[in-house]
Amino acid sequence: MRAGGGGGGGGGGALGLALALLRRCLLLGPLGLRPAGGQDGDGCGHTVLAARSGTLSSRNYPGTYPNHTACRWRLRAPPGTSLILVFGDVDLEPSESCARSSLLLAHPESGATYGPYCRNAGPAASRLATNWSAATVLFRSGSHRSGRGLLLSYASSQHPDVVSCLKRGTHLSQEHTSVYCPAGCKDIEGDIWGNVRQGYRDTSVLCKAAVHAGVIADETGGQVTLSQEKGITLYESAFANGLHSKRGSLSEKRLLFHKACGDALEVAAFNASSWWQEVDELGQERGWAAERAALGTPSPSWAAEPGAETAWLELDLGTRRNVTGIVTKGSEMYDYYVTSYRVSSSRDGKNWRPYRGSGGQEDKVFEGNVDGRGEVSNAFIPPIVTRYLRVTPLSWHQRVAMKVALLGCQLARARAPRPYAPGGPEEVPLPVPTGRTPVPGVALDPEKAGSTLLVMLLVGGFVLLCSSLLLLAFLCRRRRKPAAELNCGLAKEYAEPDVVQVSPSSQPGPSTFKPAPDEGYMLPLVVSHYAVPGQYHEYAEPLPPEPEYATPFGDPEPVGTRRSPCGIAGHPGAPSRTGSPESPPARYDAPTLPPGEPRGCGGVNAAPRGELPPTPRGDSPSPEPPLSHVYHEAW
Repeated sequence: MRAGGGGGGGGGGALGLALALLRRCLLLGPLGLRPAGGQDGDGCGHTVLAARSGTLSSRNYPGTYPNHTACRWRLRAPPGTSLILVFGDVDLEPSESCARSSLLLAHPESGATYGPYCRNAGPAASRLATNWSAATVLFRSGSHRSGRGLLLSYASSQHPDVVSCLKRGTHLSQEHTSVYCPAGCKDIEGDIWGNVRQGYRDTSVLCKAAVHAGVIADETGGQVTLSQEKGITLYESAFANGLHSKRGSLSEKRLLFHKACGDALEVAAFNASSWWQEVDELGQERGWAAERAALGTPSPSWAAEPGAETAWLELDLGTRRNVTGIVTKGSEMYDYYVTSYRVSSSRDGKNWRPYRGSGGQEDKVFEGNVDGRGEVSNAFIPPIVTRYLRVTPLSWHQRVAMKVALLGCQLARARAPRPYAPGGPEEVPLPVPTGRTPVPGVALDPEKAGSTLLVMLLVGGFVLLCSSLLLLAFLCRRRRKPAAELNCGLAKEYAEPDVVQVSPSSQPGPSTFKPAPDEGYMLPLVVSHYAVPGQYHEYAEPLPPEPEYATPFGDPEPVGTRRSPCGIAGHPGAPSRTGSPESPPARYDAPTLPPGEPRGCGGVNAAPRGELPPTPRGDSPSPEPPLSHVYHEAW
């Protein structure tokens, strides 16, 4: 940036003369230019100059600016503040010392200047913080071939985070951001994708999307708080606050604007100036009454009586509410809809006051629907505090017909009680403290509410702890359930023969069969699906060295047959009850024991009780006591 005084610039006499003429035109006013509300000249483009911020551009921006034009804007900050200027775009055809087309900033009293600026001599930074409370901006164009012109925004020093109207969501570096959008960004060139409910594509123009979402008013600008979140696959288009958003595809990030008061309000009653009682071709009547105006009800909607000079629709909220927006829709049945309307409010339903918006000079006209199917939203900035709200259609398509919904919230705080009047005291209910939420059906003393809440939390925590302990005990008991209950079918798959030694001094032999449940045996607990066979020992004792025999299965022995303690009933060598040596054929042949092993009594290898059987090799008899096999009956 260059700040200069007097004739400025190096070069020749022609350049000094040109700069002198520029300063004269800037400070004294060029001939032929008429003042027009802070701007004058034929080179002025889109301009919004508000009290705290504003936006200005050259003619035809962002197209090529015309030849031989000039424009002068006078900017002023609130008392006690200074101006901050943001250069959105400066694209003026280059020339030596910007002699053909230029932008110049000057103080109206001291004559100090910044510039001139053009394409080859632009501002050093996009933001210029001055110590001026007033400034004059002069744009001049000569003969040129190209150039978009200029776009400039400004705000007071109270808003150092002011941004340009061209700033997009992709330019944001932080996930949560708060910026100040200047007035006048609504009509600046730039696209937006999405809506306030879904969010906006991060490539959208930031301040323009804020106007579409109803966060700020374009006439005044304002502070915007937003966050960046993960993008979605599809962004739906919408028409809101005079702006059309586009339908967009997947993006990496999306912009979500924070709006605290924007819930749907419940309407207690509808009223209208008149309604249409339709009679179709078949002679059937269809009423387009005021109750049909509730958004979300099936068709038809509310429609005024044909030929009515003045039509209006009234909404009763039942109590005073903070109304921040309105949503309108036409009738899909016949494509009836309202294209523009005004809004009035009343506290008693008798005295009505028109809504004038943030400007406060004229009644504000809201843009309505463009078809009978879509919904259109408009924001009230500042909001309306009222109970009754009336919508007055100004223009419509075919017939006055519409559905309406209101957005807002309850009042943040109650008004202070009025002073006592002699006409009679008026009881004012005490407001509920905002720090606590009342519990329906429970009256809480504000002084004891804290201790009551603490007791409730302690009781709830104790109940939760007891429930957790009971559940843990139940799970542990279930995991330690006896093996016989978990797998009761295994006990029937094993025969349990016994090997008994005849000698009283002998010890019981080991067994590989499944022990009985009453001996304390339990199935191994498998704690994971990675357990494999062999990882856990199912039997603690090894296989015995002595041979074991399973219980033979066969026919039951006949009645009267005597069981031998060392053989099977009817086996040779086992005498019968009659003393006859003849017996039926043996159903089981005991194996011949190897030499040196003791023989049992009865059978082929049996010897009389108390005598040792002869050995084939003539060895001496074994001193060990003989073993006796015990056989169980067949099942």
